[in-house]
Amino acid sequence: MKFLKAFGQFWYDFIIGDDWKIAVAVVLALGVTLVVMATGVLGDAALTALGGVAIFVAFAISLAIDVRPKR
Repeated sequence: MKFLKAFGQFWYDFIIGDDWKIAVAVVLALGVTLVVMATGVLGDAALTALGGVAIFVAFAISLAIDVRPKR
């Protein structure tokens, strides 16, 4: 049981890390890319570009949330 707890803690720390918002943003961006891929609307090159841009935008939004001035 101790092994399972340590294994779960490792993966939580590896995926979530210090900021859960970045992890959620990346998962959402990958989800959007997966949905577009499943519909077959875009070709391979456009899908790759969409995935890259989606992850970049999601990361930028989560970073902007973290660095906004406190009130």
